[in-house]
Amino acid sequence: MSSSQPQQVRASHLLIKHSGSRRKASWKDPEGQVIKNTSRDSAVAQLKTLREEIITGKAKFEDLASRYSDCSSAKRGGDLGPFGRGQMQKPFEEATFALKVGEISDIVDTDSGVHIIFRTG
Repeated sequence: MSSSQPQQVRASHLLIKHSGSRRKASWKDPEGQVIKNTSRDSAVAQLKTLREEIITGKAKFEDLASRYSDCSSAKRGGDLGPFGRGQMQKPFEEATFALKVGEISDIVDTDSGVHIIFRTG
């Protein structure tokens, strides 16, 4: 590992769960009624729309994360705080470490659902 690689990154994310998610419930859908009926394609489509709003400046990442994210980090605008390697699911970790600070990922798939990740530090 080169010394230019950070030991830790900080990121926020917006998670949309779907019928293939490991845990089909969230703070905004405790019974999982919506999640169980959301296909992965539909979750990706929602996420692409939200990502477009952020990139075009129509909306702030943290505002959309607090409204739409299925992760409990929604109450912090999606902020996950700092984390190192080995703390997150592999695809999530790899996507975050590949971003530059201030960049937003494309759609990232994990066992939890589909995410967009905003690297903040």
